[in-house]
Amino acid sequence: MTYTFAPPPVVSVPVIGSGARFPVHRIYCVGRNYAEHAREMGQSASDPPMFFLKPADAALVMEAGRTAELAYPGLTHDLHHEVELVVALGEGGRNIAQQEALRHVFGYAVGLDMTRRDLQGQMKKRGGPWDIGKAFDHAAPIGPITPAAQAGEITGAEITLHVNGELRQHGWLSQMICSVPEIIAQLSAAWQLAPGDLIYTGTPAGVAAVQPGDALEARVGGLETLHVRVV
Repeated sequence: MTYTFAPPPVVSVPVIGSGARFPVHRIYCVGRNYAEHAREMGQSASDPPMFFLKPADAALVMEAGRTAELAYPGLTHDLHHEVELVVALGEGGRNIAQQEALRHVFGYAVGLDMTRRDLQGQMKKRGGPWDIGKAFDHAAPIGPITPAAQAGEITGAEITLHVNGELRQHGWLSQMICSVPEIIAQLSAAWQLAPGDLIYTGTPAGVAAVQPGDALEARVGGLETLHVRVV
């Protein structure tokens, strides 16, 4: 096949214990999946979580043993961090049953849903889409993927984010309003999921702004730590 110009390279994430890489298809995100975070954003904790997408090339991939550099994006003065468990799908499907959902999971990683909060807020007031606040370049940092068999049972794992050594966010995956199987089932009712999809599953309370020079350390118990520096 001939193209008018060379297609961009496939975005891919390293896999722990393997020389093969995980090719990214789509990035799905879950909003307001922790009650305390919903409240700090001025929403009712009883409202159901919501979904939005980021482009695949929004992934900022941290190679194993290195620190990813995130260029402070334009148009914002209020760039926020949101630490999240990321689910990497190895099998796709539509209308996936909750009891079958985990067999579609290839592995797990630590991610950050970076948000231009001021731009997101402006769009909320106008009743418009959030894309400019959520779907910008490198808005989805991610660490190496740990295969599900190696990660084991992570539903009760601790999730934290430190900025310059100071604890900013802390929670437990067990506090998610929608569990991983529930998220996969709900997403697959709305979209045809595919191998290579990444699902950012929501963030606990404590989101706040970062500045150039800040060092972020994102952790989920049992997974590779994600290190990001804002430049």
